Amino acid sequence: MSKNVLLLGGAGFIGFNIAKYLSENRDYQLTIADNFARGKEDALFTELVKKHNIKVVAGDYTDPKTFDLLDKSYDQVYMLASVVGVDNANSIPHEIIRINTALIYNTLEWVRYATIGKVLFTSTSECYAGSVDAFGYKTPTPEEVPLCIEDISHPRFTYAVTKMLGESGFLNYSRILGFEATIVRYHNVYGPRMGFKHVIPHLVVRYRKGEEPFKVYGHDQTRAFCYITDAVEGTVLAMEKPSTNGQIYHIGTQEEISIGELIHYAGELMNFKGTFENAPTYPGSVSRRCPDITKAKTQLSFEPKVNWKEGLKQTVAWYNNYLEEGNKVYE
Repeated sequence: MSKNVLLLGGAGFIGFNIAKYLSENRDYQLTIADNFARGKEDALFTELVKKHNIKVVAGDYTDPKTFDLLDKSYDQVYMLASVVGVDNANSIPHEIIRINTALIYNTLEWVRYATIGKVLFTSTSECYAGSVDAFGYKTPTPEEVPLCIEDISHPRFTYAVTKMLGESGFLNYSRILGFEATIVRYHNVYGPRMGFKHVIPHLVVRYRKGEEPFKVYGHDQTRAFCYITDAVEGTVLAMEKPSTNGQIYHIGTQEEISIGELIHYAGELMNFKGTFENAPTYPGSVSRRCPDITKAKTQLSFEPKVNWKEGLKQTVAWYNNYLEEGNKVYE
């Protein structure tokens, strides 16, 4: 049976890929709502919308009146809209707070008066950025770890604070108002068309500029990177599997690697012949992060398929092609 599905923030990196996946694998009526800070002039987005007859509702959703442009009833709502990126958090923390809080609150209040079957809110591993380093919680880290940041004044954590608000907001509004809600916490999702405010595309740009020696920031820190196709499948499973109401799922992989490994392999892919130099990490960056995805595996049948080297190879190739075609760096 066809479902009416809304993707708030559907022109962004993950939202676009969810729209693509649903368009190609489900007979759903899709609506993308976005302010198009990025994506409006993207040929891939335009092609997807036209090919699958996706409804697009452009507007500033930090303004509650913009929600009046949407339908009054949806079977599923993917709430992906937010400002992300460490660079953004460090440079415009006040805007991170303003925009993300407004998007969350306005969506919650709109749901109060709309007829919504289920909402999936996308959160982040940044919500427990301090739990492992400050309190020694185990890694891989399960969903029930207490949410914690180390320094409330640090701009890096403004994004995490808004995501904590969203998790609490959707779980509690849904319980009181009677709609279903599920939370997914993403762990270092990457892939083509993710923008340039992230570690992997940033590496491509630096290698292309010929940095020498090439500085390896945070070389001994570890992460588990999740390729976009795996993240999308996990997200859709969390939305569509029964009995996920009120649950939180880690969407990622347990392939924990060091940042040094990532940078050195990216260098191989870029045919870098120079030298490397270890350098201090960015302020506020945690030493280790890797999710325990047992819950997603057992309850959702989630199984990541793309290993980090293959995903990195595809991502680096896409960015190289993009830049060699004369396209500009964007956010």
